[in-house]
Amino acid sequence: MVFAPLPQLTVTVEQVREEPELHLHAGGQGLWQARMITALKVPVTFCALLGRGEVGRVLSSLFDIEGLELKAVRRHADSGWYIHERRDDERHVVAENPGSPLGRHDGDELYALALAEGLKASICVLSGAADPSLVPPDFYTRLGSDLQRNGTPIAADLAGEHLEAVLEVKPTFIKVSDEELHADGLADRKDEASVVKAARQLQDRGAGTVVVSRAEKPAIAVVGTEVYQVRVPELSVRDHRGAGDSMTAGVVAVLAQGGEMKDAIRTGAAAGTLNITQHGLGAGRADAIAEVVELVELEPLESS
Repeated sequence: MVFAPLPQLTVTVEQVREEPELHLHAGGQGLWQARMITALKVPVTFCALLGRGEVGRVLSSLFDIEGLELKAVRRHADSGWYIHERRDDERHVVAENPGSPLGRHDGDELYALALAEGLKASICVLSGAADPSLVPPDFYTRLGSDLQRNGTPIAADLAGEHLEAVLEVKPTFIKVSDEELHADGLADRKDEASVVKAARQLQDRGAGTVVVSRAEKPAIAVVGTEVYQVRVPELSVRDHRGAGDSMTAGVVAVLAQGGEMKDAIRTGAAAGTLNITQHGLGAGRADAIAEVVELVELEPLESS
């Protein structure tokens, strides 16, 4: 189950040759993760809050195309959206609206829905909102705790106060970027030893396995007492956005099927690497990912 509290409608105007193209998609971190998990042949239940207005209605129809089992709470406040223009592989924001904060009543309904679906799942991914302030951090603590102590492992890709909140749950897997660790004052992203130390501190505070993505540098994975650099093959970059979400999705897809953590990390790294070779977030093919997995190496960095 992917918990995605506030998915968005994404509108992209792309200049292709002389004629512009218009692309409409469901978007947001949770959707991009769910899309990749589905591409890896793992069925996904997608729990979200959707508006009853025009944007929410369009989102509902787009979810049908994604092949997800949508479980949604509807509210009068409409869903969020953004419009981007893309020229020469560069994105420019035209306009955006992240949506309205989670309210007391719709929050209670969303919690009950996500709890019910999460208890039936083999693993639950807790994803964030485009504007983190729209969802209270303690929502993640309550939901994650209730799921984890009743048998559903938790994976999360969050930062800031929301990462702090989910650590109380003792999640099985955490993915975070070195940029987010740096912004939170937990690590110097230019210092590999500092990144490793921060990942170990996240473990000390409750996380199981921690993977730190580092843009063009090899990710750092801390599995138990072992630390690895995750080395991936060099491929041409079309769009670096979404690589971290695809990495999280690849890890979760393997864990959902009972796979081992190191195999999950390799698959996640392959999914993230392939994602940057094309336009489209959370995009990938299972057969291509399977081939790239064979080229991913977990190189021991240190042990204790």
